[in-house]
Amino acid sequence: MKQKVLQTASSIIIVLLLSLLSGEAVVRIFHFFHPLFFIYDDSYNRFRGKPFSADFDFKLNSLGFKDTEFSEKKNSTFRILAIGDSFSYGVVPYKDNYLTLLESQLKGKGIDAEVYNLGIPSIGPKDYLAILEQEGLRLHPDMVLLSFFIGNDFLESGRKKKWHEYSYLASLLRYMLAIRPKYDGQIVHGASIYCDDCPSFSANTYLDIEKKRSGIYLTDNADFPSLFAKSLDYLAQIQNICAQKNIAFSVVIIPDEVQINTELQETVRTQLAERKNGWNILLPNEQLRAGLKEMNIDFLDLYPVFAKQGKTKQLYKLRDTHWNIAGNQLAADILQQHVRSMLSFLLKNTNMPR
Repeated sequence: MKQKVLQTASSIIIVLLLSLLSGEAVVRIFHFFHPLFFIYDDSYNRFRGKPFSADFDFKLNSLGFKDTEFSEKKNSTFRILAIGDSFSYGVVPYKDNYLTLLESQLKGKGIDAEVYNLGIPSIGPKDYLAILEQEGLRLHPDMVLLSFFIGNDFLESGRKKKWHEYSYLASLLRYMLAIRPKYDGQIVHGASIYCDDCPSFSANTYLDIEKKRSGIYLTDNADFPSLFAKSLDYLAQIQNICAQKNIAFSVVIIPDEVQINTELQETVRTQLAERKNGWNILLPNEQLRAGLKEMNIDFLDLYPVFAKQGKTKQLYKLRDTHWNIAGNQLAADILQQHVRSMLSFLLKNTNMPR
């Protein structure tokens, strides 16, 4: 009897192992031909859009970026290379994206400018550097405009591979059981109709996201100094490349909603009440501004204007982490003034064609 039980158990284990190995192989083969965004990838291409795929009423270009086709540069054109994560890519339609609006506003002011959107969701400072080196420089930009999101760009600089990401099958199961059910909205836009008032996450999931991110506002966070140093190092490398190529460089500091929405901030702080730490909602902004000043990198912190406007206007999509249409419009309005000021300075102090 004991021997039969052992044989049965052994058979079950062998079948399970073979099933798991087969499942792993199937997912890996499928991913090879049809990349799945929830599968870990060391490169910045993990969340890159599929060329010509639909994004609401727009189609991505041949490189998978949320923009029209990139063309050969004209000498008279001031080309701005916009690098960033999902804020640059945008959860709103292409026509309402702040980078699309920035280009149209600059042209409306009589400036022959083009803004190339190289935003890819879920990437960070290390990837911003890689995109510039591997794809950006060959587009011959006059300026690099890097959108740095306070909410998770520091965290992305120190991200490590998680246990389940070593297995494609485990990643698939985690996505199906733990990630997909938490979305109230869509993960991939596709050829759908955009809803500016519809939530993306369930209430509990969104609160959990903001809670996990909010460690950067705690004054005695032991992990933040190293995350900050890594982020600043990547920005310094981008600055050096731009300086060598005579390319203007500016960093746009994008605030997280928890910094703007006082009700959300109070809820998050209540959730973190058990930790007897100091709280400074502007700590990462202050340190980033100081670091950029020390390295003589031009920057624009959107927090002051967004904090003021956010008191009377909804600027972030409901239970999302990104701007809604109004937030994108406000960002574009501020940015075009900043870019125009930079361009005026460059024309006076360089041999850039007018």
